[in-house]
Amino acid sequence: MPRRKTPRFNVLVIGQAGRLQCEAALFCASLRVFSPKFDGRLFVAEPQPGPLWPKDPRISDDGVRAVLDRLGAEILPFENHAFGASYPYGNKIEALAALPDEPFVFFDSDTLITGELSGVPFDFDRPSASLRREGTWPRIELYGPGYAAIWGALYDRFGLDFESSLDLSHPDEYWKRYLYFNAGWFYYRDPAAFHERFRDYAVSIRDDPPEALVCQELDPWLDQVALPLVIHSFGGGRDALKPGFLDGSVSCHYRHLPLLYARESDAVVAALEEVARPNWLKKVLKAHEPMRRMIYQGKGAKARALFDRADLPRREQAIRNTLKREKLWLR
Repeated sequence: MPRRKTPRFNVLVIGQAGRLQCEAALFCASLRVFSPKFDGRLFVAEPQPGPLWPKDPRISDDGVRAVLDRLGAEILPFENHAFGASYPYGNKIEALAALPDEPFVFFDSDTLITGELSGVPFDFDRPSASLRREGTWPRIELYGPGYAAIWGALYDRFGLDFESSLDLSHPDEYWKRYLYFNAGWFYYRDPAAFHERFRDYAVSIRDDPPEALVCQELDPWLDQVALPLVIHSFGGGRDALKPGFLDGSVSCHYRHLPLLYARESDAVVAALEEVARPNWLKKVLKAHEPMRRMIYQGKGAKARALFDRADLPRREQAIRNTLKREKLWLR
């Protein structure tokens, strides 16, 4: 059977005052350089001032706005009704409500596109999200509920079938047995439906957590607690997208530039420095200290020299600790 052609889709990232506006500019530039065949709309969602923001969250740098315009990105205003400054990760939930009624792929702004996005075989009827994660939630207490009890309580809360979400190749009470994603990217065919369910699940968990979650922190993990439930409810899962594209040859969710230089491949570093080279973009990115120092002043190369990519520490925290000790942890 011939492979089904991926339908046209839109891309969404968040842009707002501070670090994210520069990251959004870098993301959009990387998309244009490495995915010239992408023919959807590119949205940079911008939260608007309101009672949930003590300061104006909009993009504050006119230079960033000019760069986004040059790159053909559309600034998409949206309102915060459930989250805001108290939980800015909720922007990825609330921004979905402003998208047109077309398939979408959301990316965290601290992502670099490194390949042709239009060649990724998305099935927009079966959502999925990033499996590049560690077992960061829940954190099991000595005499508290285990993984099965905690996740089972959440599936019960929303009337979902828990057993069908399990990866039976892993043993009971091992974190990978339970559906858990990094929320750095996700996709679906219907942004309004995804928004509504993601918001409802997250607000319910935040405001009235099941008893099994009594020992669990939800900030900053709330989006990653609700996301597997949303994806499972729409018939998606961990196997809905063939591996090797996102978090592989087509995208890199670097999260912080020191981590990119410390652990990513030579190809990703080369892609970053190619994208950031033009003067019209450099002027904007240099306003953000971590980008100025890591990309343009050589601190990234110093961070990279500290690590062997073939023998990295197993835990990210060990990488962070080394960077902090060398005064190279910039964010």
